[in-house]
Amino acid sequence: MKLEKAYKQVKLDIAETLAHRKTQKLKTVVLGQNVKDGLIAKLAIFALLTVIAFLYVKPILYMVSTSLKTVADMIDPVVGLIPRELNWHNYAEAWRGLKYPEGFFDTMTIALFGSVFQVFTCALTGYALARLKFPGKNLMFFLILVAFLIPPQLTIVPLYMIYSELGWINTPFVFLVPALFGQGLRGALFIIIFRQFFLSQPKALEEAAKIDGASAFRLFFRIMMPLAGGACLVVFLFSFVWYWNMSYEAALFLSKDFTPLSLRLSSMQMELIGNRAIDFSAGVGQDPISEGPRMAGAFLIIFPPLIVYLIAQRWFTEGIERTGLVE
Repeated sequence: MKLEKAYKQVKLDIAETLAHRKTQKLKTVVLGQNVKDGLIAKLAIFALLTVIAFLYVKPILYMVSTSLKTVADMIDPVVGLIPRELNWHNYAEAWRGLKYPEGFFDTMTIALFGSVFQVFTCALTGYALARLKFPGKNLMFFLILVAFLIPPQLTIVPLYMIYSELGWINTPFVFLVPALFGQGLRGALFIIIFRQFFLSQPKALEEAAKIDGASAFRLFFRIMMPLAGGACLVVFLFSFVWYWNMSYEAALFLSKDFTPLSLRLSSMQMELIGNRAIDFSAGVGQDPISEGPRMAGAFLIIFPPLIVYLIAQRWFTEGIERTGLVE
């Protein structure tokens, strides 16, 4: 009898131990060893990221949906994001209204050359501030920080006067020449990015190159620039997108002789509206006739940089990590 009782007790203890282990395992899976590692935390983070992603994607979905709608679909409140029939005429009208080939050439000229110039000059400046020793280096970096912090609206009037005296107004030189000297759009930010990247690199490579007799320029172009490929890509993409989407600076410095797509969209909108009296306080939906072509024009404008980003997404993410913009 004692043996039987002992056997039952052992069996009961084993069952309780197994049940406890299963409970602990389930608890670990759901809650995790730490709260942030559990299933509930992961589901909450996933739900939050999904909501944030939707907030970013929704305007693009609305843009694409509206650009493919007919006027009847625009007026009908029953039609949601999915149109009843695809209306490609909006894109044809936007293509003509934007004079897309000419506008694409003008915009690409500024965005491509401006970005390449900024990558080269900002990398050179950032390397000098990070590695070289020369009088006034700290003062120069302080002035770059000041230029980064000052709102561009405060300097727009003196810049316009200077560019006007030089005869650069209504020409691409108003953007390309400053970019060639590292003072294009957000140039100070790019110099800071390159400086931080070069500061994070080990000095052993430079010391070995100097022992071999390499000059500062050879060291920069042969050793440091290949290492800075990720930083160059990050700066290029940021600069390209900012040049491509600029409207405030383009409206001030450019005219019909050289017009990027952002300005052409505004002109096309005014042509579509014509002399009709529209109450825009109630929203853009009050003008269903021109809403489709306007959304088609907006999508045609954002399409090229979107393709560039999708192609370079993997290298862009790696570059962000290597430059220290995110930890």
